[in-house]
Amino acid sequence: MPSLPESLPGSILDVVPVLPVVVIDSLDHAVPVARALVAGGLPAIELTLRTPVALDAIKAIAAEVPEILVGAGTIVTPAQAQQAADAGASFLVSPGATPSLLTAMRDTGLPFLPGTATVSEVLAALEAGCTELKFFPAEASGGATFLQSVASPVPAARFCPTGGITIASAPTYLALTNVGCVGGSWITPADALAAGDWDRVTRLAAEAAALR
Repeated sequence: MPSLPESLPGSILDVVPVLPVVVIDSLDHAVPVARALVAGGLPAIELTLRTPVALDAIKAIAAEVPEILVGAGTIVTPAQAQQAADAGASFLVSPGATPSLLTAMRDTGLPFLPGTATVSEVLAALEAGCTELKFFPAEASGGATFLQSVASPVPAARFCPTGGITIASAPTYLALTNVGCVGGSWITPADALAAGDWDRVTRLAAEAAALR
């Protein structure tokens, strides 16, 4: 897997204990939310490609908040992988993985976390040379119990579980040997972003950062 910038740890999974999974509906929110996350001690963001402004939001954050590692999430087509790279994303995250999607993400030269939800999908990702994976949807797919069960038979795989995780359940995942970080959407609630309540985002980020 391609390396992260020299100033950062060698793995996406080791940058922060909780990777904020963020949906941006207004481009005006992009830079402030990134700065709020950094202020709270989480210098990384997975900005999902679920809204029309997502790619422009990645561009804005990459240009104006260089102290944060900005990733593009919800990569579901090969074209999106290159679009996210062109927008300035530093890493890619997909909810699942097909051969063509894996190839497209790899071709960007960026680090990426392909999504898995079953042992067979984990093995397929390992066969494709990917050892750092997303586990999604985590809670619906067996949660921490599933990951604990696969740690012994599939020790090469490390995960960022995402989906339904809360600040209360995150420590259970983080205690597992095959989990590097968890993905969390609770850090940037929609009502806080809509209200421009960046102090709240910073507080939630600080609570998550303390889970190290």
